[in-house]
Amino acid sequence: MKIYTKTGDRGQTDLLGGVRVAKDDIRVDAYGTFDEVNSFIGLLRAKLAPKHLWQDKLHHIQVELMNTMSHLATPYELKDKNTMPLPEGMDKFCEEWIDEIEADLSSRSDHFILPGGNEVSALCHVVRSQLRKGERKLTTLHRVHPVERSILFFINRLSDLFFSLSRAAMEEAHLTEERWKAFLYKRGK
Repeated sequence: MKIYTKTGDRGQTDLLGGVRVAKDDIRVDAYGTFDEVNSFIGLLRAKLAPKHLWQDKLHHIQVELMNTMSHLATPYELKDKNTMPLPEGMDKFCEEWIDEIEADLSSRSDHFILPGGNEVSALCHVVRSQLRKGERKLTTLHRVHPVERSILFFINRLSDLFFSLSRAAMEEAHLTEERWKAFLYKRGK
């Protein structure tokens, strides 16, 4: 089987089930953004040691992102035919990991942090910001074609997780975070 099909040469692609849409369709835009996220998580995993504590959990997230993209690529009228599992419970998975990370950090986060510090922390911020971009696209898609709630919850928690991972990477490397401004809700407004 050849990798190229030539069926997209005129700016269209298939959703699951064979429905043809423009390549800039909101569904394609949304799952394409999460494809970028997944690629950056792959790059992050490549930067980590093979036995790093994050490897298994990041792998699990990548699999769940693939399942999520499958659901986003499924037309609403065919959603019951999709056999990929929804990311049920992934919001809790993220929350539990965030809580573990935050409990191990020497300080609580009460400031906006400038992305950077080291390569792993910076990559976590790239993933976090791409997830926020994807979440905006997901919100637009949800207004037009309702998205399963578990997907909305998963993506929202995932961006928070990568913020915490960026902080953990900085602390693991004994680097000081560069703070920008305190969170308003933590300052008493």
